[in-house]
Amino acid sequence: MKDPYEVLEIHRGATKEEIQNAYRRLVKKYHPDQYRNHPLEKLAEEKLAEINQAYEMLMKNGGQAGSGYYDGGQTRSRTYGGGSGDSIFQQVRVNINKGNLHQAEQLLNQSTVRNAEWYFLKGIIFQRKGWYGEALSHLHTAVQMDPSNPEYQSALNQMNYNNRVYRDRSGGYGSGGMDFCELCQCLICTDCCCECLGGDFITCC
Repeated sequence: MKDPYEVLEIHRGATKEEIQNAYRRLVKKYHPDQYRNHPLEKLAEEKLAEINQAYEMLMKNGGQAGSGYYDGGQTRSRTYGGGSGDSIFQQVRVNINKGNLHQAEQLLNQSTVRNAEWYFLKGIIFQRKGWYGEALSHLHTAVQMDPSNPEYQSALNQMNYNNRVYRDRSGGYGSGGMDFCELCQCLICTDCCCECLGGDFITCC
C-alpha cells in the first residue's frame, strides 16, 4: 500500500493523538455523504478506503508504519504534518473559512512550497475574491499536479459547472439565442398586445 504517513497527511513520528486527529479530519473530508450522486463518488470511496487502511496499520503498530507499505522505492515527504508548509496551509484554510482572505493570501505567499495544495488554496482565495479567471487557472494547475485528489477535482468541476450555467443563462445574445433587435421587437409586440387589452406594458410609448 501507499505510505500511510502520506495517506494521512502527517509527518513521520506523529503522536497517536496526531494520527487520530488526522484520521478524523480526512474521514470527514471524504465521507460518502459529501460525494453522493457526485462524479467523484467512486474516487472518494477509494480514498476513504486508503485512509482507513493507513490508520489501521499505524494504530496496530503503535504509530509506526513498519515495512509493509509501498513508497515507490523511495521515502517521499509531503508538506503536511510537521513541516512548515503544512503549518502554513492549515492556517490558510482557517483564515479562508473565517473570510480573512487578505491574511490567508499573505500566509500562502510566505510559503516556499509550490505544490498542488498551494495552487488549490490560491485558487480558492481567488474564487472567494471574485477573480474567476485566476481561480480557474490555479485550480487547473492543482489538478494537473495531483489528479487523484478529489478535493481539487471537485473544486475545479464546480467552477466549470458554474461557468457553464452562467453562460447558458446569460449567453442568449449573439450565440444562437435572441439578439438585442429581436428582444426589442418582442417588447414592442408585448406592448401592443397589452394596449389592445386596455393595458400598457411600456409606459413611455
